[in-house]
Amino acid sequence: MGSFGHKASMTLAQRTISMQSTFDTIADIIALTCGVSREQITLESCLLNDLGIDSLELLDVAFAIDDAFSITMPIDQWLQAVHVDRVPADQYFVLKEFCAYIDDLTAAAST
Repeated sequence: MGSFGHKASMTLAQRTISMQSTFDTIADIIALTCGVSREQITLESCLLNDLGIDSLELLDVAFAIDDAFSITMPIDQWLQAVHVDRVPADQYFVLKEFCAYIDDLTAAAST
């Protein structure tokens, strides 16, 4: 998970509600941007492997998420880390983790 430190101040219920809302927004963006069936998109889906999103589509998704959440995703850093095998793709691009990172970025941006 991200290292923004706000998690300690959030209750588990708040985190769950936030993640579900984040997931729904992101899943809708993916469905609209990439033409992936909304039913295919789950918290366990990997954007790259399971949903078949290529790097250009991922950038479109990232820009739409930036707009929707008023954040700037470090998508270039994440892709670079995966590309040089510093981290597995699952660390950033499985939707459960991806949504948690978005929640972290959103919380950091609002402080």
